Amino acid sequence: MADTATHPFTPAELERLTRWMDSVDRPGTGETPELTKISGGSQNELYLVDRGGDRTVMRIPPRSMGAARADGVLREMRILGALKGTDVPHGELVVGCEDSEVLGIPFYLMKQIHGWSMAGGGWPEPYASDLSLRPSLGYALVEGAAKLAAVDWKAQGLEGFGRPDNFHDRQVGRWTSFLDGYKFRDIPGLDETTAWLDQNKPRAWEPGIMHGDYQFANIMFTNDVPAGLAAVVDWEMTTIGDPLLDLAWALRDWGPVGDADDSNIRGTTEGQASLEDLLAHYEKLSGRSTQDFNYYLVLARWKLAIVLEMSYARVVKENLDNPSLAGFGPLVLELMSQAAGLARTMPNGLG
Repeated sequence: MADTATHPFTPAELERLTRWMDSVDRPGTGETPELTKISGGSQNELYLVDRGGDRTVMRIPPRSMGAARADGVLREMRILGALKGTDVPHGELVVGCEDSEVLGIPFYLMKQIHGWSMAGGGWPEPYASDLSLRPSLGYALVEGAAKLAAVDWKAQGLEGFGRPDNFHDRQVGRWTSFLDGYKFRDIPGLDETTAWLDQNKPRAWEPGIMHGDYQFANIMFTNDVPAGLAAVVDWEMTTIGDPLLDLAWALRDWGPVGDADDSNIRGTTEGQASLEDLLAHYEKLSGRSTQDFNYYLVLARWKLAIVLEMSYARVVKENLDNPSLAGFGPLVLELMSQAAGLARTMPNGLG
C-alpha cells in the first residue's frame, strides 16, 4: 500500500541512484526515478520505484542504522538470489546494490508483489465474517513453510549461509544467555521447560532453509477469494537450521487436542483447518516428517516468550507508556505456561 509520506532521499542521493540504475541497465536511462514510500516491512523500508514505465520495489534499511543493518540486507540479497528458480513464492530479486556510497547503505530492487498481508493484525473481509473461507489462509501459511523446507539449499549455493551443525545443541544456551541480559522477574515454567528442552533435543533432523520469523504477518496472500499464497516476505532472519521450527513458529497457536483450548493466544485458529490436516499438508509438500512436532511447538513458545520478555523488560525498567509492549507481560507468562504444560505431557527421548 502506498504511503503519502515524502521519501527521505536528497537530490544528490537521487542523482547517484539514477547513475547506478543506468549502470545496471534498468529501463528509463537517464531519467530520475520517482520513489513512493510503501507501508509494510519490519526492519527495513519499502519504496515503489517508477522509472521509464518500469516499476520495482526498493528494500533498504533505515539509513540511521548504518553498518548495523548492512549485513542483514546483504544476507537478504543472497537468499532471494538463491530462491530464484524454486517454487517458493517470494519477491523476486531484480538487482542488488552492495555499494553504500549510492544511498548510504546497501539496498536492492525486487519485483512487485500483488496481494495483501495480515501484518496490520485482524482478519480482513470477507474472512472476518465468513469463517468457511479461513482454511485457505492456514493452508497457504503451511504451504510457504513446506516449499521453503523442500529447497535443496546446497544446490542453490547456500553453503556457509548458516551453521546447521549442532543447531539444536545451541538453542537453549543461546536463548537463555539472551534472557540473562535483561531478566528482571521470575517466569513460572521457564526453568522446567529449559531443562526439558535441553534433555530432549531431536537426534534425527535434516537441515534446511529456515526463515526465522515465519508467521501470518510475514506472508502475502493473493487477492483471490479464497486466497492462496502470493509470497513469503521479510527474510532478514533467514539461516540454515531446522525448518520444522518455522512450522512450529507459524502454528504455535494451534497445539494438540487438549492443549489449553481456552488460551488467549488461540484467536488465529478460529475457523481454520485442524492441526492434523495442516501437518499432513506440510508433510505432503515438504517430504519431512512432523512426528516430533510437539517438541518444536514447546521450543517455539519458549523462545517467543524469551524474545517478548525483552520488550516487556524495557517497558518496566524505563517506565515507558506503550500499551502494546506492556501487553507482552501477561503474554510471556501465558506462552511459558503453554510450553511447560505441553512438555509435561510428552515422553522423554525423541527420535
